[in-house]
Amino acid sequence: MPSEKDGVMIVLSSPSGAGKTTLVKMLSEINNFEISISHTTRQPRPNEISGRDYIFVNQENFKRLIKNEEFLEYAKVFNNFYGTTRTPVIEKLDRGENVLFDIDWQGADQIKNKKLDYKLVTFFILPPSKEELFVRLSNRDMKDKLIADERMKQFERDLLHWINYDYVVINDNLDKCFSKIKNLIYAEINSDSKDYDREYIRSHVDRLIS
Repeated sequence: MPSEKDGVMIVLSSPSGAGKTTLVKMLSEINNFEISISHTTRQPRPNEISGRDYIFVNQENFKRLIKNEEFLEYAKVFNNFYGTTRTPVIEKLDRGENVLFDIDWQGADQIKNKKLDYKLVTFFILPPSKEELFVRLSNRDMKDKLIADERMKQFERDLLHWINYDYVVINDNLDKCFSKIKNLIYAEINSDSKDYDREYIRSHVDRLIS
């Protein structure tokens, strides 16, 4: 039975290229913060290791896990499946560990809808501008301009979901963004006051949409 000693679920979502995976890895270096390792059907990128970055499986195995209702959340993104199995997450939370989720808005919605008896804090990460996002996507391990263009179109759709998150943070400087998220997490855990300006975020979103 969940109690006050249990860990907290912390979700980070963002449009592709806005930096959530880097931020999740930085947060995981804090004592008692653990990353939930997702299953995925996509191919590993260079330097990615199965069991550390993702658990890489084929579509047949992924669909078997869906059928057995083993996922806390799952989604299809860019023709690949991603999902979080329930048991490892619950075990970590029951040990008092805070669990970090690097997932998109579809997965975040599913976790919220599960209404688990654990505290959940959700963050949506935004780039400082569309121009900066395109530069990041183009410089990543995807040199194909068509792929960057496809992700920019997806960005427009993903952006609409910012309103469903507890906090939206702009990643214009990685260290500042990390500190902002960390401070908000601790404020949530300790029920302290939060330094957060939702109207400023709304104005930034309007600029990204225009």
